[in-house]
Amino acid sequence: MTDNFAVAATPQAHAADTEFLVRRGMTKGYQIASLITPPLYTIIAFSRYGRSHFSINRLLRATWVGGSAGECRLCIVGGGAFEYVRSAYSTENKVRRRRIQAAYDTASIRADDHATIGGVLFAVLIPAILWKRANVANLILGGASIGSAVGLLAHHARTVSGDPAPTYQIPEIPLPP
Repeated sequence: MTDNFAVAATPQAHAADTEFLVRRGMTKGYQIASLITPPLYTIIAFSRYGRSHFSINRLLRATWVGGSAGECRLCIVGGGAFEYVRSAYSTENKVRRRRIQAAYDTASIRADDHATIGGVLFAVLIPAILWKRANVANLILGGASIGSAVGLLAHHARTVSGDPAPTYQIPEIPLPP
């Protein structure tokens, strides 16, 4: 039992926990930005340029670019940077506790699963449906981004409709002071 305490206190364990939380922050940032970008782009495009400048190709490009490299805290870069700074300047015990809580958060895991399934499904469906309307790269990447948003919405719809993710009691793991 004391060997686990020694392993948990090593710098490698802290680095692994930080890496896990950074990846999780990047995933959540991509999901939220993919959800926000299409309606935001549509509103901006219609209000600024009118209907004549709106196209499927531009919408799909804005969706995947906004999800992956947008200039907000909710994008991949911002979410990962925020989690890195938060984890790198926290104590090993706090980071370990946050990683354990994230590992047992079934609602978050189910949201990630739904977003991944939606991303893969729409990365295939959007190009099949809109083949001649956009660039192939925008079709695939934009479809994956829209699918991620649809999957996230499906998770929340299931939760609201009365099928919440099961909750588990997080085991109390004593961490060294």
